[in-house]
Amino acid sequence: MSTLHRNDVYVVDDDPAVRDALSTILSMEGFGVTGFADGPSFVTAARHRRPACVILDVNMPGTSGLDVLRQLKASASTAPVFAISGQADIPMAVDAIRNGALDFFEKPFDAGRLVSRVREAIAQTEQPATQPSRLASHFPGMELLTPREREVLEQIAAGSSNKEAGRTLGISPRTVEVHRARIMEKLGARNAADLVRIVLTEH
Repeated sequence: MSTLHRNDVYVVDDDPAVRDALSTILSMEGFGVTGFADGPSFVTAARHRRPACVILDVNMPGTSGLDVLRQLKASASTAPVFAISGQADIPMAVDAIRNGALDFFEKPFDAGRLVSRVREAIAQTEQPATQPSRLASHFPGMELLTPREREVLEQIAAGSSNKEAGRTLGISPRTVEVHRARIMEKLGARNAADLVRIVLTEH
């Protein structure tokens, strides 16, 4: 069984510039940071030394971040994981959240906000919470959506692509896109990560 190290943050990203930048920022905030260039080396290390928090790129070659998330989930790891990506889309963000990521950040991200979330996550580690994998029962702006927009949003939250959502709802993928754009505007979501964060987290 791995030993928990309460101030350790593991950064898993194949881009050395991202690893270096996050290591510098987090070290300045008092965290011990270990960087990994690929998923397998991180998974091996985490078996022996459990970090307090993980920042994980979902777009790595070979073993992807989503694969790593599934392995962590299967091993019942309790370390909070923040997924990051430079090529995020809604299905990917949904996948990351459903597979156990606490939050999802698109690159380039606000370093200060990420550090704050890491601190919050570590502080709450001893208060177990289940990660919702479907639409939250209430979220900001829910009352602004039309019944059809809510149906589209249900499909998005389930991880459906525009094509799959359109097939289920009997509308074209282009119409799904239009609804999605209106939903994002009404909910104040700037990107895929924002939308997933708003609608998959209870408020």
